[in-house]
Amino acid sequence: LCFAQKDVFQLKDIEKIAPKEKGITSMSVKEILQSLVDDGMVDTDRIGTSNYFWAFPSKALHARKRKLDELESQFAESSQKKEALQKSIEKAKIGREDTAERAALIEELAALRQKKEQLKAEIDKYRECDPDVVEEMRQTNKVAKEAVNRWTDNIFSIKSWAKRKFGFEESRIDKSFGIPEDFDYID
Repeated sequence: LCFAQKDVFQLKDIEKIAPKEKGITSMSVKEILQSLVDDGMVDTDRIGTSNYFWAFPSKALHARKRKLDELESQFAESSQKKEALQKSIEKAKIGREDTAERAALIEELAALRQKKEQLKAEIDKYRECDPDVVEEMRQTNKVAKEAVNRWTDNIFSIKSWAKRKFGFEESRIDKSFGIPEDFDYID
């Protein structure tokens, strides 16, 4: 509408013209217009208390030219990257020609890698005897033991509070909550 008439419109003018000329329901004109403004296809400005809308073909042409220039620039950059990568591939291929010596070295490398994996597996079998691993297990056990004793202390505190607050017997609390008779701190 704005392209065809090359004019500036107010919303009420567009709401009158759009249903007649473009077949758009008058209820959706405002939404469509806002969508076009958000997409940058229609310009808007507030002058005084009125909003004016316009879209001139020259702006769209310039936007397309800018986009085309941007895409051409990206294409040229990508082409340069492609050339550089192809050159680096060719450079990397130098010295990697298939020769008997290269095949023998590749075979030896594969055998050494397999041997490395076997040695790693053997080391893992004896890992539990490693002094560092044993010390780490001791530290982990110490932390776990402290946590267990802290929770034991919490349980004793709750049992004491329940006895004072509700007058329950300790055996009844133990039975109700599934606390074993030999429940105590870990040394």
